[in-house]
Amino acid sequence: MDLNFFKKTKILDGGMGQELLARGLISKGTLWSASALLEEKFHQLLIDVHVSFINAGADVIVTNNFSSKKIRLIENKVEEKFEYVNQKACELANKAREISKKNILVAGSLPPQNGTYVIDERDINTIKKDFKEQAEIIKPYVDFFYLDVISSAKEIEAACEVTEKMNMPVLVGLHLKKNGKVASGESITEILKKYRSNNWIGLIGACVSLEIIEKSLHEMSNLNIPFGFKANLWKVEEPLPVNKFNTAKFNEIGKNPNDTLGKRDEITNEIFYNFAKNIKDKGANILGGCCNISPEHIKSLSSLK
Repeated sequence: MDLNFFKKTKILDGGMGQELLARGLISKGTLWSASALLEEKFHQLLIDVHVSFINAGADVIVTNNFSSKKIRLIENKVEEKFEYVNQKACELANKAREISKKNILVAGSLPPQNGTYVIDERDINTIKKDFKEQAEIIKPYVDFFYLDVISSAKEIEAACEVTEKMNMPVLVGLHLKKNGKVASGESITEILKKYRSNNWIGLIGACVSLEIIEKSLHEMSNLNIPFGFKANLWKVEEPLPVNKFNTAKFNEIGKNPNDTLGKRDEITNEIFYNFAKNIKDKGANILGGCCNISPEHIKSLSSLK
C-alpha cells in the first residue's frame, strides 16, 4: 500500500460489535463480536455490516477479530477455534470489499492481547508471542495492521517489534485516559519518540470519547505524523478496564455492553459531523469511529474528504 495513504483525509469505519448487536447478533459468554465468526448463520450479517460502512463512505474497514484474541477464546472454552475465527474475520472483510466493488483497504485488527482499557501486566515476551500468533494468521489478508485500542507503552513496544519484523505498515491506535495519556502513564509524544518506526502510517486516539480527543488534539498535531481518531459513544468518558477479573459483570450471555457502559444517544449524525469537521480543521486526516458509531454516523463524514 501507499505509505502516504493517510496524508490525505480518509474515513475509517465505525463500531462493528455494537452494529452487529443492533442487527440481531446474540453474544455468547464474553465473545462479543467473535460470536458472529463462530456461527456461520451470522457470517452474512457480518459481511452486510462491513458493506454498510463501505457504502457510507469508509475508505478503510477493520477486520472483526478484536474479540478473537487467544485469551478470550480460552475463557470461553473455544481455544481450538483461534486460527479459524481470525482467518474467517479476514475472509469476510475481503468478501465485503469484493461485493462493494469499491477501492477500499482492509486493516487487520491487532487488539490488546489480554484485557481492554487496561495495562497488560504480563511478561513482554509473552505479549509478543500472542501478538505474533495473531498477526501471522491475518497478515496475508490485510493491507496494513491496526494496533486496536492499546493501553500501555509495553504493549506498543511488543506489537511494533512484531509488525516491524513482518515489514507491514501500521496504524497505531492508542486508548487515552482523561489526562491524555495511556494507562501506563506515558504521553502520546513519549510513545511516538520511543517506538515510532518507518512502518508507522498514522496515529489515532482509539475508542475514546469526543472530549478526550479534543483535549489530545494539540499534542497530536505537533508530532509530524498523520493523526485522527476512532471515537466511541459510551456514556462513561473513561471506560472501566475489562479483564479476566471483571468481564463477567459486563458480559452475561447475550448482554449488550451498552447496559453497563451506557450509550450517548444525544450524539446525532449532525453533532458527530460538526465534531469531525472541527478536528479536521485542526489538522486531523483520519476520521472514524468505534463503539456505537454507526454507518449513519460515518456517512455524515463523507463530505469531509
